[in-house]
Amino acid sequence: MEVFKGSFTQQEPIPDDAIDAAVAVMRHGRLHRYNTAGDEIAETALLEQEFAALVGAKYCLAVASGGYAMATALRAVGVKPGDKVLSNAFTLAPVPGAIAAVGAEPVFVDVTDGLVIDLDDLAGKLDQAKVLLLSHMRGHICDMDALMAMCDAAGVTVIEDCAHTMGAAWNGVASGRQGAIGCYSCQTYKHVNAGEGGLLVTDDAEMAARAIMLSGSYMLYEKHLAGPPPETFDRIKYETPNISGRMDNLRAALLRPQLRKLEAQVARWNERYFTLEAGMRHTPGLTVIERAAGESIVGSSIQFLLQGWAADKVRDALRRCLARGVELKWFGAAEPLGFTSRYDSWRYAPSDPLPKSDAVLAGLIDMRVPLTFSIDDCTLIARIIREEVSAVYQQA
Repeated sequence: MEVFKGSFTQQEPIPDDAIDAAVAVMRHGRLHRYNTAGDEIAETALLEQEFAALVGAKYCLAVASGGYAMATALRAVGVKPGDKVLSNAFTLAPVPGAIAAVGAEPVFVDVTDGLVIDLDDLAGKLDQAKVLLLSHMRGHICDMDALMAMCDAAGVTVIEDCAHTMGAAWNGVASGRQGAIGCYSCQTYKHVNAGEGGLLVTDDAEMAARAIMLSGSYMLYEKHLAGPPPETFDRIKYETPNISGRMDNLRAALLRPQLRKLEAQVARWNERYFTLEAGMRHTPGLTVIERAAGESIVGSSIQFLLQGWAADKVRDALRRCLARGVELKWFGAAEPLGFTSRYDSWRYAPSDPLPKSDAVLAGLIDMRVPLTFSIDDCTLIARIIREEVSAVYQQA
């Protein structure tokens, strides 16, 4: 019986040019983004400028984490304690956590069996909030043209959580560039790796200025190459609190060389993703998630559905796969486990029952696709999943 012996959590090494850049920062010791010598430009300011150019944004801010970026975005668009914020039922804990961090309350919107926000359910809830924190969860992008038309007509501001879609696009528009603000993560399991970190982009000068002040710029905002003009800060600098969450130059130095390789890395992820997808397609009892024609993906994880399966059968399939070295996550479990949780796990964010989402999550299986996997690894993993899922399904 074949067994996969690789690791689902092992990332590729940091590239040598990124290590060299980080060592240079450590040698001069100026890790704080505003600690520069003479006419030196901080690594963090250069990262912001380069990322803004990469996604086609006017302004960019580098911060401590993707979660901090989302909370800052919510504050920058004017969300106050007690406000309601629309968001996906299918997401990860930092998304409702960001809403809770500003004292707001989430209104969860159903997920479809394509793993994107349900636009019909959204249409019925648009009158409940003025902001949508839209999670492109696990890299699945909904029909952004339709969503933006709905939200614009209703006067709802969209913030995009692009933790899983850096390098992805909808109809050629980079993920994070349709809403008012796009937020990205640079955590180890994302598409560029600084261990932790986040990026925020926008074309709105006042939102950018508020975000910069919120991040803890003191009165050093003119050091932001990808920030708005100084006059934008004239009023808000006196009324915007400092909620320190800056990125440092060490992490920025690690990230800049990785960003230059992002396009090539995306191609590598997608080769692995589509190998896995092809290997699992037509497995009895298993439903592959079909990707929309307008979606340019980054396949750093893959999902499938065991629709209509009893919980004990799902657990049996996962147990059998794990015995052969294939680590799968299940979003239908009653208790949160590791990174995996669901909307009714977050008791700090009470929610109404969502039977449609519950039915999707009950059969939703998730798997990381690190670039340390070879194509042969992906072929083997798909074969193991196919064999074990088929075996359990045929017992049903």
